Amino acid sequence: MKNKYRILKIAVTVIILGFLLSFSLKKFSGQKITDNKISVKMSEKTPVYFIDEKDIREIVKKENPSGKVGDLNIPALEKKINALPAVDSANVYLNLNGKLNLDIKQRVPVFRLNKNGRDFYVDEKGIEFPISKTYSHPCMLVTGDVQKDEYRKLAELVEKIDKDDFSKKYFIGISKDNGDYNLLTSEGNYKVEIGDLDNIEFKVKGFKTFVEKYLVYQDPEKYKMVSVKYQNQIVTTLNPYFKENDSILNVRNKELAKASLVPVKKADDKPKPAEIKKTNQPTSSSLKPKTVTKPKEIKKTEKKSTAAKPKTKAKIKIE
Repeated sequence: MKNKYRILKIAVTVIILGFLLSFSLKKFSGQKITDNKISVKMSEKTPVYFIDEKDIREIVKKENPSGKVGDLNIPALEKKINALPAVDSANVYLNLNGKLNLDIKQRVPVFRLNKNGRDFYVDEKGIEFPISKTYSHPCMLVTGDVQKDEYRKLAELVEKIDKDDFSKKYFIGISKDNGDYNLLTSEGNYKVEIGDLDNIEFKVKGFKTFVEKYLVYQDPEKYKMVSVKYQNQIVTTLNPYFKENDSILNVRNKELAKASLVPVKKADDKPKPAEIKKTNQPTSSSLKPKTVTKPKEIKKTEKKSTAAKPKTKAKIKIE
């Protein structure tokens, strides 16, 4: 009897609990998810605004038109939000009080790529996502035929530039031309050629040394390109449209012209003493005008030599 009574008591308790649970679940599923019961949190470290809370609330309403807890398909809603191009991850869950929580992490662009006439963002994971019509995120602009397998390394380069005060001051963009990467600078119109994306820190350090020891004393418009892609050397290309460079090129052309004339006046071309005696043998009177004219020629050559001296000094100053 005692065992039967215990079994009956347990059965009645389970039935009552099941009835209460079903009643509470029915009541819970019939609850309305009002606006004040929807909590949207953006959890990214860098603030971006590709999507906002209003956009998420509209998606919730479309996925659950009745607004009831029982009609809400949480996995489907989570999948819908994760499918948004600017969303990195989304976590959707309900509390016991019927409050709907949505924790969303947006993609943060590392650089903006212009490739084949198309603009799009790339995040730190190397994932592409489209430009927003309502929001533009400030980031490094990259142009050229960049391949997808280079996105991660390029993102690392941009992050290193953003973290370094010197690099952040000088470099405002990146371009890829004929397979080589170039850093675009904020001063002057010159490019810093780095070649591939390997040994970036060493290459940037080389350019920094060039700036601190030489470029700070020069006009930045003087150069067209500064190449640091070669190991342990820096190669510069002058800007042909810069006035100072134009004068340097003219001086070099004059020097080349003078150098081409110098070989004509050789010591071997002077007449030999024996030949002079033969040509001046006829009379002693013929020697007199020659002796008179020779000092005059010497004076002229001296004047030319004295006039040439300041030119060489000017050349040194230009160089």
